[in-house]
Amino acid sequence: MSLLKNNHMKLRKSVIFIILLFVFGIAGCNGKPSSLHISTSPETAASLEFRSVYKVIDGDTFWMKDRDGQIEKIRLIGIDAPEAHKSKHKDVQRFGRESKEFLKQFLKGQKVALEYDVQKTDQYGRTLAYVYLKDGTFLNDYLIRYGYARVATFPPNVKYQKQLVASQKHARQHSMGMWKDR
Repeated sequence: MSLLKNNHMKLRKSVIFIILLFVFGIAGCNGKPSSLHISTSPETAASLEFRSVYKVIDGDTFWMKDRDGQIEKIRLIGIDAPEAHKSKHKDVQRFGRESKEFLKQFLKGQKVALEYDVQKTDQYGRTLAYVYLKDGTFLNDYLIRYGYARVATFPPNVKYQKQLVASQKHARQHSMGMWKDR
């Protein structure tokens, strides 16, 4: 009986995963370039909770509201966007304002879901996450693929490092975003 129940659960998870692939595939066909990534784990894909973006800080950081309406600062894992603001440690960098403005417009009116790696927060208390849009777009990868950020992975948070490196190679080869005129 236990074997039958186990096989039933595996079949159910497979069906859920196939349905999610179909839904994300259809939703992703909206004419804009995209870099779709669906988690290979049906449990992860089925459990995504989409929340509203509150404010974009720069090309790799934004605020969103959690379930209780509290503001949560999200730092995208695996990427580094040029600085859009002067601080005591850094100056505004080339393509920083463009990167921030792109992310701001791209996320306008969107809800996003978070996926975590090994560490959930960094030393500054920011939530570290891979971010997905409802149409299946893997935001971290998208920003790199179109030249709005570069790869910056820090162990142990390296789950998608190979994919991000391949996307940066694509952006550089096609002179996209920050790689234009370099």
